[in-house]
Amino acid sequence: MSAVARTFKLDFVHARAALFDLYGDHLRTRGGQASVAALVRLMKPLEIAAPAVRTAVSRMVRQGWLRPVRLPQGPGYGLTTKCVRRLDEAALRIYRAGTPSWHGRWHLIVLEPVKDRQRRERLRADLTFLGYASLSETAWIGPRSSPELDNLLDGEGVRADRFDAALEGVSQELVSRAWDLTAIGEAYEHWLSEAVTLVGALPEGAPADQVFATRSRLVHGWRNFLFRDPGLPPELLPPAWPGEKARSYFEQEAARLLPAAAAFVDRELS
Repeated sequence: MSAVARTFKLDFVHARAALFDLYGDHLRTRGGQASVAALVRLMKPLEIAAPAVRTAVSRMVRQGWLRPVRLPQGPGYGLTTKCVRRLDEAALRIYRAGTPSWHGRWHLIVLEPVKDRQRRERLRADLTFLGYASLSETAWIGPRSSPELDNLLDGEGVRADRFDAALEGVSQELVSRAWDLTAIGEAYEHWLSEAVTLVGALPEGAPADQVFATRSRLVHGWRNFLFRDPGLPPELLPPAWPGEKARSYFEQEAARLLPAAAAFVDRELS
């Protein structure tokens, strides 16, 4: 199986990723918190067992994404400010109505050297999530500035110089150097094929928990593109970009399945 196929297999979701999706897709608009018992019930349709849920929650607390809270239903976990910012940033990109207009200017970041390997890897993952690509060990570029960038750099204690530059005449060269559009396009095509199969297997009149599981897997697979596709403007993309067809399908099916999925969440939170 190719690396693309492994990345976008939709029949399995890790507990930590599923919890991020749950909080971002449902709990963010329901107070941003849930009891441990409710989290376990909500993960069951995804075949994620209670011990895996508790382990993932503990890890997210250590990483500053969740905080313990006392709820009427018992002990639970709520979103931290850091997690709210990340989920809101993700939601803007996941459910955007189209790529924001681009005025030909790139956002460049030049970081101070980071010696600690774990910090470097964490920075690399977070900057990639925000839509930036590495040009060198310390230089990064994105098609637009991210509203989460300041919080990310402050949280890591990393200084950076930032520039907005037109870079006229070299945009296509920059894109080909920074992003592998062929691989990203193939990933979109593979995701769409898997998504059509996943949704097509959902029987008409399926129970709410089954709809919730299908939609959660759909959203999870789509959210993975936040780590690969920076949302480049159409003028910098190849003709007939497969990401547009994939996005249209995602938006259609995510909206269609939402009422039943939301009903399941509301039932398990009560």
